[in-house]
Amino acid sequence: MTKASDGNIAGKHTSAILEHTPNGVLLVDRDTRIRYVNPAFLTMFDCREEDLLDNKAADFVHCDCFERAIAGDGNLMVKETIEEHDLSFRVGLFPIEGENLFCGIFIDISEEEKARKHLRDLRAETLERAQEVISRQMKTAQEIAALLGETTAETKVLLVKVMSLFQEEGTE
Repeated sequence: MTKASDGNIAGKHTSAILEHTPNGVLLVDRDTRIRYVNPAFLTMFDCREEDLLDNKAADFVHCDCFERAIAGDGNLMVKETIEEHDLSFRVGLFPIEGENLFCGIFIDISEEEKARKHLRDLRAETLERAQEVISRQMKTAQEIAALLGETTAETKVLLVKVMSLFQEEGTE
């Protein structure tokens, strides 16, 4: 399907892909005003198309990634987290040839980031517990050492008395 006459078919497929991809797609002009948004982006950012169109992208993606891509006139890859939306995403930005538009493809990585955070928390908790166990072991070892020291001292005193009794008996 690379013939020029198949351009209409490619356009239909592109449109279907944009409408059904699980990744959010945003097209902005050089002023970073939103010109197109797909359904996945609306779902990802929990917003409506009428709230987005003609507004600045940074108001919704909470970062200046489009501004940076446009200033550099090239591709850019960014990872962001938006706490108020409980959303983490990776976005690839690139200019669209022959147009004054930039495209951002947003991939929702919220579950990955939650799993990463859970693993970090689990590691921190495990380290904390290990430190507690080490502290308890050290305390127990010190208590045992103290008891051994006491009983050793008592044993020495007793043995010295027994030895002196035997020594006195031997001199008589």
